[in-house]
Amino acid sequence: MAALPLATAEVCDANSNPIIDGELRALPPIFKIYGRRQVFAGPVATVKVFEDNVLVRELLQEKGHGRVLVIDGGGSVRCALLGGNLAQLAQINGWVGIVVNGCIRDMDEINGCDVGVRALNSHPMKSGKKGTGEKRVAVTIAGARICDGEWLYADADGVLISRVELTV
Repeated sequence: MAALPLATAEVCDANSNPIIDGELRALPPIFKIYGRRQVFAGPVATVKVFEDNVLVRELLQEKGHGRVLVIDGGGSVRCALLGGNLAQLAQINGWVGIVVNGCIRDMDEINGCDVGVRALNSHPMKSGKKGTGEKRVAVTIAGARICDGEWLYADADGVLISRVELTV
């Protein structure tokens, strides 16, 4: 794993061929920044859900080992998929970041956690608890395909997805 996250703008400047080949992709600038960890990077674990966060909890209960959880919530802004308790669980279990194609809640609690979080917005309603969805599958967020095991790099400039771990 990368010792220090790389600056996304510098990564883009130094990697024109992987960008052209689709091996390095930037997510559209649709996310707000939450959590104490403003810069983070790590291998991706994916989950695809819709207005239900049972599988999100299941993954965050696993040891993170420096991974980033990418939650494809279908872009729903009708409820939150991540709250303060799950963010604390992520911190305790060694996850470095969470990207939510959906909403969070308990923003103040999340902002107190040493985890990087990117989400579309905050919403006070909690999600359903049926346990529907899929873990460790390819997801598509705002037109960008993200596969389990790829690498994610996030900073104030944006979020990058790479098929392989990047080095300076």
